[in-house]
Amino acid sequence: QATKAHIKLNTKKLYGADGYAVKELLKVTSVLYNAMKSNVTDDEAEPSDVTSLTFDISSRISDLKASRQLASEITTRGAALYDLLGHEVELRDIRTRAIAKPLEVNELENGIKKSISLAQDDIRKTTQMLDNIASDEANLEAKIDKKKQELERNQKRLRSLESVRPAFMDEYEKLEEELKKVYETYMEKHRNLSYMEQLLDDVNRAEQDRFEVSTSDNV
Repeated sequence: QATKAHIKLNTKKLYGADGYAVKELLKVTSVLYNAMKSNVTDDEAEPSDVTSLTFDISSRISDLKASRQLASEITTRGAALYDLLGHEVELRDIRTRAIAKPLEVNELENGIKKSISLAQDDIRKTTQMLDNIASDEANLEAKIDKKKQELERNQKRLRSLESVRPAFMDEYEKLEEELKKVYETYMEKHRNLSYMEQLLDDVNRAEQDRFEVSTSDNV
């Protein structure tokens, strides 16, 4: 629209978002301001009843958020475009040289063949990797099956051992009962012996006390 209004803008300065961009925007705003100023009389002739307008801001919150997001995106894209325009001089020279360079069919053909060869090498490597993965997967599945079979055999063996009563178990239980009785007898005799030793100590102590008393009386 700036072209139709005969306004010449420097896009590089405009997307710089700095003081130079403000100068570029002034070219547009001055035209709009003059147009608005010329229509002041028409606007004054029309009554404006501001109080009659009802504006529900709650219904515009989503629009405000979208506008804020759009403004942020415009700023980001403008900065990126400004950076790209900064390389335009260098890129223009490279582009001009590339266009002016005569097209070498042999060189182009060699480049295409080289690219095809590299792509085929990548495909070959990828296919080999897939084959290796399939082989490794088959080996792992075979190992897993083998371990499962070993686990099943061991579980069956464990169940069979748990169900079979050892031949020496009867004798073991009999000896265990006898050992329990012997231990009970031992504990009973040990308690009796301890009690008798205690009584003997008491008797000896009493005799010693009487002996000491009689000795002191004779003296």
